[in-house]
Amino acid sequence: MLHFRPTRWTHHNQVLEVTSGELLPGEPVPLLKRRRELTREEAIRLWRQKRNAGLQPCPPQWVPPASRSPR
Repeated sequence: MLHFRPTRWTHHNQVLEVTSGELLPGEPVPLLKRRRELTREEAIRLWRQKRNAGLQPCPPQWVPPASRSPR
């Protein structure tokens, strides 16, 4: 499972947070495995790659935790 969420915008680009998770039997929410930030272009490439591999869009399956604030 992947969750794409815009996190920052600048005059020249957009950054998205991509969270991946794994569904576990009997659990109401997936186990969150990885979170990373990608540029909009990188996120689009990842989305196209996953769609070509058979991934189907669906409604959100979980609400990811709030982003970590930079210090």
